[in-house]
Amino acid sequence: MKRVALFPGSFDPFTAGHLNILKRSLEMFDEVVVAVGVNGDKTGFYDNATRMDIIAQTCKGLQGVRIIEYSGLTIDICRELGIKHIVRGVRNMLDFETERSIADANRRLAPEIDTLIIPTAQEFAHISSSAVRDILRHGGDTSLFMAEGVKLPQR
Repeated sequence: MKRVALFPGSFDPFTAGHLNILKRSLEMFDEVVVAVGVNGDKTGFYDNATRMDIIAQTCKGLQGVRIIEYSGLTIDICRELGIKHIVRGVRNMLDFETERSIADANRRLAPEIDTLIIPTAQEFAHISSSAVRDILRHGGDTSLFMAEGVKLPQR
């Protein structure tokens, strides 16, 4: 039986830290579905098509990765796709507490779906999408925060 996990997020943009979590997830699962969330109440830095393109660039050559767009509850897309595992990455204890609360709520709503919380490797713990967006806004070099060879479009 194929083991599949969902790696959901806004990924605005998908950073080297996200890639670290994805690669480590691929060691545990046959396929990881990177699910780019659509939130009609928020305007992202990049539109979803651009986010998905950045993820595709980042994941070029990786086997077992599928990229989708979704809206609504994460547990609903898991059920729709028959996925029983959610993967979430954390950089620090603050991230962990937030993710644990979400995982607890998801477990109450969908006891058949488990969440795996994976701490990012230490060399990526300082990277956040917010910091990358701020660097972009000010015309800075984001290459240290992205996967090798990924060029972010200027806005």
